[in-house]
Amino acid sequence: MRLNQKNKRIEISSFELDNEIVFNYFDSIPAAERDDKLLKAIYIGVLALMEDRFSSFLSKTSNELGTELESLKMIFDMKQELFYKSTIKGVLAEDDIAEFLNEYFAEKKMKDRALLTGNAAGTIPKNKTGDIVCEVNGTPELKIAIECKFDKSIKLGPIDSKDIFIRKTDTAWSQLMEAQANREAKVSIIVLDRSLVDNSILKFAENVGFIPEIGFIAIIDSQKGDYTNLAIAYMLARDIAINAKQTDFDKETLSFILTRIIKDIQEVRSIKSLVEKNIDNNKAILKQLDKSMQLMEFNQLYLNRFFETGTLTKKDLLDFYMGEEVKDQFKLIEKEIEEL
Repeated sequence: MRLNQKNKRIEISSFELDNEIVFNYFDSIPAAERDDKLLKAIYIGVLALMEDRFSSFLSKTSNELGTELESLKMIFDMKQELFYKSTIKGVLAEDDIAEFLNEYFAEKKMKDRALLTGNAAGTIPKNKTGDIVCEVNGTPELKIAIECKFDKSIKLGPIDSKDIFIRKTDTAWSQLMEAQANREAKVSIIVLDRSLVDNSILKFAENVGFIPEIGFIAIIDSQKGDYTNLAIAYMLARDIAINAKQTDFDKETLSFILTRIIKDIQEVRSIKSLVEKNIDNNKAILKQLDKSMQLMEFNQLYLNRFFETGTLTKKDLLDFYMGEEVKDQFKLIEKEIEEL
């Protein structure tokens, strides 16, 4: 093939193509129409290469291809709609992501391997969170857990907005901690699709985000086949997993914090004693105070544990974030208040 710059023409002196699909297509067309169809095929093919998205290409060229291409476009749109509406999209995402990672590892000559684990429970009973486990350098003891969530209902869920007294809902924070604890991983990543991601997450991270002590957020574009952000997040997570060291915490400072919490609990208890003298008019206040007391005692429990060991396990972090224990305790106290 030669480009004639002066006349703006493409010149091909000799051309042969060994492709069964192309041969069968032209074999079905009358000989008089083949030259015209070949020119259209080249033109449409160039347009396809220039388009970022296949669906956009189909929309712009459907008139030229006629009914055959329109049918193809309808099939593509139907499959895309089924993908977004069906629960199978999660399974498809896991397969595609694991395949991408293993191909990426092979390309980079890394010994890491991505294993699908979404159908198997982890260390937390009956819990399957952590769809993919990556073994760094092929070492089962050094793992990165990946949770795939193609679901727009997943919010960011930072701990300062977490209300443990309402119904449990999955968030990016909870899924990261849960995956890490359930798969006993060093680091965790949650993968979300750009077309199915909540605004609270997009505001925090448009491409790749990091939540200290929690994990990474990677936003991919499955329709474009663009997993670049996942590769970035994985390599960062991998560096942390390999190089992370146990930190020696300042126990005197922690003791100082713990003393303040204990003091606050005692003050709340004295307030409760005063409120109990006027129960009929202060049940609502009493409930709120009990909530505060339960939370303070719950926080104190984990600070004591943190103080003793200098760290918390991934399961401890998950339990602290979810606060299920204190929620259950408050239900009993709330019932007692109503019966007063």
